[in-house]
Amino acid sequence: MNIYSVIKKPLVTEKSTIARDEENKYCFEVDRGATKIDIRNAVEKIFKVRVVNIHTVNVVGKKRRVGKIAGRKRSWKKAVITLASGSSIEVYEGV
Repeated sequence: MNIYSVIKKPLVTEKSTIARDEENKYCFEVDRGATKIDIRNAVEKIFKVRVVNIHTVNVVGKKRRVGKIAGRKRSWKKAVITLASGSSIEVYEGV
């Protein structure tokens, strides 16, 4: 798997910002077929940091309804990445 197609976008929420500041954890939306090893290799090569731990979560899309038409939002995969102390990812700086 191409390392640039593994990570789709960073997740910037209130919860992820607190985790980044206090515990050096970063959240990303990743490809649904990516494994923890793929995610680790992609983060280490793209951002040039050392990854200590990875947690992944398959987020199920919520049900949505417009009038009588029911549907679902898309499902996606979230990765919470813990970096070594002293490391940081520049994408998040200033956010």
